[in-house]
Amino acid sequence: MSTPDATAPVTPAPEAAAEAHPRFADALRELGLDVEIRRFPEATRTAAEAAAAIGCDLSAIVKSLIFEADGAPVLVLMDGSSRVDVELVRRELGAGKVKRAGADLVRETTGYAIGGVPPFGHRTKTRVLADRGLLDHDVVWAAAGTPHTVFPLDPKTVIGHAGGTVVDVREQTK
Repeated sequence: MSTPDATAPVTPAPEAAAEAHPRFADALRELGLDVEIRRFPEATRTAAEAAAAIGCDLSAIVKSLIFEADGAPVLVLMDGSSRVDVELVRRELGAGKVKRAGADLVRETTGYAIGGVPPFGHRTKTRVLADRGLLDHDVVWAAAGTPHTVFPLDPKTVIGHAGGTVVDVREQTK
């Protein structure tokens, strides 16, 4: 499948940002970003659901995943077709222990529920690791703060606005 072209300038209708979670819509305005927000009647909580709804490759979906590293939240941005190697995250952070964050910590840290966490526009500032594989795409799609909304953007801009460090934390298939 090909990824829809999202590199052309988009002038969304005034209600487009209203489709996103209000916190994320505010973040878009503060950053001066005009992006197309797509809303789907069915939830796009998983990368597979989002890719099917959009009509793009699974790897063009950005998963925004919160982990706990020695008790501190960390955001990992990963492509939709890959899994995070927690040991590589641990090494990258120099942490003693890294584990997937629970739903309460995700909401407390980001202000969003699992399945709708965008890559930026969070309630709190956290360390962000972005897997290098995201850069394999011209355009990636990420949640816009709800399980029903997504937006397209080039991966360098996504990583930049997230304050991410590009790393290799993808689980390698054997």
